[in-house]
Amino acid sequence: TLSLHDALGKYNKETPTAMETLLNNTNKTKVSYFFDHDVGNKHYGSYHPMKPHRLSITHNLILNYGLWKKMDVYRPRRATAQDMSLFHSSDYIDFLQRVVPEGVTQAGDALRRFNIGEDCPVFDGLWEYCQIYTGGSIDAAQKLTNTQCDIAINWSGGLHHARKEEASGFCYINDIVLGILELLRYHPRVLYIDIDIHHGDGVQEAFYLTDRVMTVSFHKYGDNFFPGTGDIEEVGISYGRQCSFNVTLTDAIDVKTYLSIYKPVIQAVMDIYRPTAVVLQCGADSLRSDRLGCFNLTFKGHAECVRFVKSFNLPTMIVGGGGYTVRNVARCWTYETSVLTDTEVPNDLPFNDYFEYFSPDFQLLSDPGPVRYDNLNSKQYIDNLKIKILENLRLLQGAPSVQMQEIPPPIWPKSDYEEEPD
Repeated sequence: TLSLHDALGKYNKETPTAMETLLNNTNKTKVSYFFDHDVGNKHYGSYHPMKPHRLSITHNLILNYGLWKKMDVYRPRRATAQDMSLFHSSDYIDFLQRVVPEGVTQAGDALRRFNIGEDCPVFDGLWEYCQIYTGGSIDAAQKLTNTQCDIAINWSGGLHHARKEEASGFCYINDIVLGILELLRYHPRVLYIDIDIHHGDGVQEAFYLTDRVMTVSFHKYGDNFFPGTGDIEEVGISYGRQCSFNVTLTDAIDVKTYLSIYKPVIQAVMDIYRPTAVVLQCGADSLRSDRLGCFNLTFKGHAECVRFVKSFNLPTMIVGGGGYTVRNVARCWTYETSVLTDTEVPNDLPFNDYFEYFSPDFQLLSDPGPVRYDNLNSKQYIDNLKIKILENLRLLQGAPSVQMQEIPPPIWPKSDYEEEPD
C-alpha cells in the first residue's frame, strides 16, 4: 500500500500504457467525464441541505444538451476501503463500512469520535455513496496520469471538508486528497484551487507540510462562518511554508470584485509555483441566492473562474462540492461542462426529465435570484488582500524541485478499471 508519505516523496516521468476507451471524444481538448447513476439516489435526510439528487439533474441536462458527445464517458470503479486508507485512518474507514441507521443508537461513542451527527448523518447507502464519489475522483486522476485526457470531470466529488479521522461539513471521505495523491505519482507539483464559499480545510490540512501541493482557497471568512479556518496567515509550515494561500472574502462579493482578485492570484501562482497539474473544486454555493451562501456570483462569473484555469492548458481535474439550491447547481455545472468542452449551448433548456425544476423561464443561464446583500468587499480591502497574498507568494522563491525516483504503483491496477459508456 502506498502511504501518504511515499506518495509525496516519489515522482517519475514514465507514462503508463493508455487504456482502451469505449466512447471517443473528438473534441480538440480531450475531456473524460465520470458518473454513476446510483450516486443521485442517496439521501442525507428530508431536511438536510445536501441533496445528491442534484447530480442526477446535472447529468440529465448534460445528456439532453448532447454534451456527452464531446467527452469520453465512464462509469467509475467504486473505491475500496484499501483505497481510502491511503489517507483516512483504518478505524474511521471500518466504522463507515459498518454503520447503518438502525444501529446508530448503539454507536454513541463512535459517532462522537468520528463527528457523525446532524451535519454528517448516517443514512442508507452511506458507504456506497462514499465509494462512488471517491472512485470517480481517483479514476479521474488516473486518466490524467495516464495522459488519456486533458481534463477529467467528476461532479460528484469535491467533498473538501473530510479529515483523516472524521467527517465534517457534509463530507465523509476526502476524494480530493485521494485524487491528488494519485496525481503526485507522476506530477512534481499539483495546484489545488477551491471556489466553494467554504474554506477547503480538509485539503489544506492534508498537504500543509509539503511543497508538492499548493492550496489556494477563495472563501468567506469571519462571523463564525463554517468551518472557521482559512485565515490569510495560514500559509503552511515546514516544507509546506508559503504553499497554502487563503483569499479571505466577506459577504456579497460580486463577479467583478471576485475576478479582480481571482485572476491576478491564480496567474501569479502559475508563474511562480509552475504546477504540472491542477485540481479545481467548483462548489456552487458561491452563487447568488444559494441556500447556505452569501456571495453574489452569477453562472457566467463562476464559469469564468473555470475558463481561466482551463486557459493554462495543464492536466486538470474538475470536481463539484457545495451548492444547495438544486436547480442552480445543475445549471452551473452543466454550463461549466459546456465551457470545458468548448461547446456553445442554447440558453433555452432542452426538454429533460426534470424540466419542471426550472420553471418559470426554463433557461440555463437564468438569473440565480435577487441580490440579498450589499457587497462588503471594498476596493481598498480587495487591493490590500491582493498585495498581501502576492507578497507571500513571492517568498516562495520559485517552484520547488522534486527528486525523480522509481514510480509508486497506481491506487488500483489498470486491468481492474471499469469503464462504461452512458
